[in-house]
Amino acid sequence: MASVILRRHDKMNYSCEALIATCLLVAGCGGGGAVGGGARAAAPIAPIARITFESVAAAEAIAAITVRCDACAWDQAGSEAVVINIKLDDLEVQRLPVVRSGLAEYRVLLGPVAAGSHTVTFDEDPELTAASLRGKSAAVVENVQVEQVAGTAANFLPVSLAPIIHARPNTVGRFTDVPVAMWYEIEPSSKGTRYRYSVIFTNEDGGTPADRLMATWGRTTDIEYLYSVEVDRSGAILSEDMQGPDHEILPFKGRRFGRHPLLWVSTENNMVLDSGATSVRYAPAPMPFTLAEVSREVVMDANAWTYEVMAKELKREGKIVPDSPPGAGTIPDPRRYAYLEGCGVAGNNALTFSVRVGDQWLSSDRGVAEYRITRDGCFRAAVPLPGRSEARDIRAVRVQAFARKDKSSTGPARFTRLNTLFALDERFVPGRGMLRWEGSAELTPGGPPLEIPVP
Repeated sequence: MASVILRRHDKMNYSCEALIATCLLVAGCGGGGAVGGGARAAAPIAPIARITFESVAAAEAIAAITVRCDACAWDQAGSEAVVINIKLDDLEVQRLPVVRSGLAEYRVLLGPVAAGSHTVTFDEDPELTAASLRGKSAAVVENVQVEQVAGTAANFLPVSLAPIIHARPNTVGRFTDVPVAMWYEIEPSSKGTRYRYSVIFTNEDGGTPADRLMATWGRTTDIEYLYSVEVDRSGAILSEDMQGPDHEILPFKGRRFGRHPLLWVSTENNMVLDSGATSVRYAPAPMPFTLAEVSREVVMDANAWTYEVMAKELKREGKIVPDSPPGAGTIPDPRRYAYLEGCGVAGNNALTFSVRVGDQWLSSDRGVAEYRITRDGCFRAAVPLPGRSEARDIRAVRVQAFARKDKSSTGPARFTRLNTLFALDERFVPGRGMLRWEGSAELTPGGPPLEIPVP
């Protein structure tokens, strides 16, 4: 691993300490990149930072970049983010929107590198950076660590095959629906191994309203499976697919950067195709994750900053409204919610969670049939709490089955686990789980709910 430490002494001077990598700040270099189909001219702007590192053999490179941007405010129009254009050996690799205020680390793919010396440049993109931050050196790269994943490493294949995601055209320059985290799951197959890649987007402009998302998913980020690849025991690709428009699983037949498939977000609900018009692209470094008897939302819990980015984008888009009624498409502050995760089989039924605060039962569906959970496996929901009530005021949880309008019940639902009950703290960080339950409860529409007391 190569490590770069940048320490700020004044506005334009840095000292640098390195193990293998070295850094150099150069003034007056050209910034910018490409939007749409080709390169564009941009006003010269000083690069934020530049590093070099040595590779002793071919590898996949990942950069952990620590950036400070006190003026970046994802919830304020015109001050959302500095967008960094990352280049490897003068080749544009990706854009990095600095979506978090203050000091934060971002892990990104640099891609394949050969043996030898390499240079990584971090430029402010003068066209994509928010207007009030543009050209003001608002973002400072304070530390860079370059991890080189060798071809013999256990994680080489999933890292080298991770997709690179091109922006949906109507999101470029709009600070919305940004893919900020990627994970992969490993599945053994009869011929080798399958890697499944999923992405957390900051939001979903099309599709489900915010209040329904909270009721049925417990978040307003968009979490999507995008791509999978099956390889044989030698690492050769046997098959690969992607999630296309209308959630159709399509074969991938597109271009690559090294072995990385290139995907283009092509729908308002963040489905992808293997071709497109934009050249603005993102490549969060993929992290391994095992989802055994838990929901996909646990990846957000492990990357708690995603809740704050989620809330700030909602605020900027005017979707956070105090005492927002059900069906309005807006929600109260996400810190006003109780978040629950359960597992089971809904079958042809619909499920809801309810929490008791004092003598009042509050339901995740808020009395709207369409806001109920209609999927099997492990699932999240969130319930807005009234007034000054807090999660610690919850005395019991209920799980209840309802009939669906679109399907006839073929038997009871079965609920087997309550994994957690928590709330977000003032910094939008998930708090400690307050409740856990395991068992087997049959739930029939019109029948009694399962009630679990909170100790």
